Amino acid sequence: MRDEAVIAPLLLDWYDRHGRVLPWRVPPGGGVADPYRVWLSEIMLQQTTVAAVKAYFERFTARWPTVRDLAAADDAEVMGEWAGLGYYARARNLLACARQASAAGGFPTTRDGLQALPGIGPYTAAAIAAIAFDHPETVVDGNVERVVARLFAVTEPMPGSKPRLRDLAATLTPQHRPGDFAQAMMDLGATICTPRSPACGICPLIDDCAARAQGLAAELPRRAPKAPKPTRTGIAWVGIAGDHLLVERRPDKGLLGGTLAFPSTGWDGSDLPPPAAATWQDVGQVRHVFTHFNLILTVRAAQLDSAPDRGDLRPLRDFQRAELSGLMRKVWDMARDATSG
Repeated sequence: MRDEAVIAPLLLDWYDRHGRVLPWRVPPGGGVADPYRVWLSEIMLQQTTVAAVKAYFERFTARWPTVRDLAAADDAEVMGEWAGLGYYARARNLLACARQASAAGGFPTTRDGLQALPGIGPYTAAAIAAIAFDHPETVVDGNVERVVARLFAVTEPMPGSKPRLRDLAATLTPQHRPGDFAQAMMDLGATICTPRSPACGICPLIDDCAARAQGLAAELPRRAPKAPKPTRTGIAWVGIAGDHLLVERRPDKGLLGGTLAFPSTGWDGSDLPPPAAATWQDVGQVRHVFTHFNLILTVRAAQLDSAPDRGDLRPLRDFQRAELSGLMRKVWDMARDATSG
């Protein structure tokens, strides 16, 4: 059964042989990582998969290889590179954090100092402190919660069990190679101790897992029932004036903040009229899922004969679909397909 004293050595030995190769990591045992790269990857990975983040991370670090480079970047250019990654408040905090860290000469080395920066919460601060500065901080993400819930057979449902899972995870955090250990726990959860059908037969902690011994591994962690998501509705307008397209920059705060978008109303709490006097035609509806609600957005398109009341007319030759958020890409695709014929 579980022996906390041997878990870290077992897991580190497994990580040395099977750890994932990721663009923001140094090899196992290869020393501490660049705090800029660790921070950037952790911000990008919030609510986003590793597979989705890799290309964004590589583009960002090629274009802005240091925190000082990112701090000096134009806001719109950074938002454009972030487009499609979602959760756009992260991009605004990214710039604010980069500028504050750059002005201070670099990132703080302690968890408390890191957590004082914009956009860095307890988890991200602990991850940077452990991985970039080799501090013995306990790093707990969803993968780690699942590993710990099974290792200790915690049957209390999430999210109520989160504090206990964090306390139990802290009992495992070693003084030696804490950054590698944190990444090993994440990798174990991502590749072996998976949500469904965990590969217990090849797990390095098979003899220490209480849930497996009790036949509960596939059931844990348990989760309290979720309330159904509400559905919101709204309208988006796609206006074309000759060889120009009507777009606007969304407010910095709020949904899709700071991103390039088409004028819209209703779904975000606004109640706005059409952006221009025109014969607007319904061309269909797009559906999109946000964290806390589902959205059905009616798309209307028109040829504009007069100046718009809001937004800007951008030459179509300068318009890039990649600058739009995922929602607005759906809007553009529907309007373009409906009006191209």
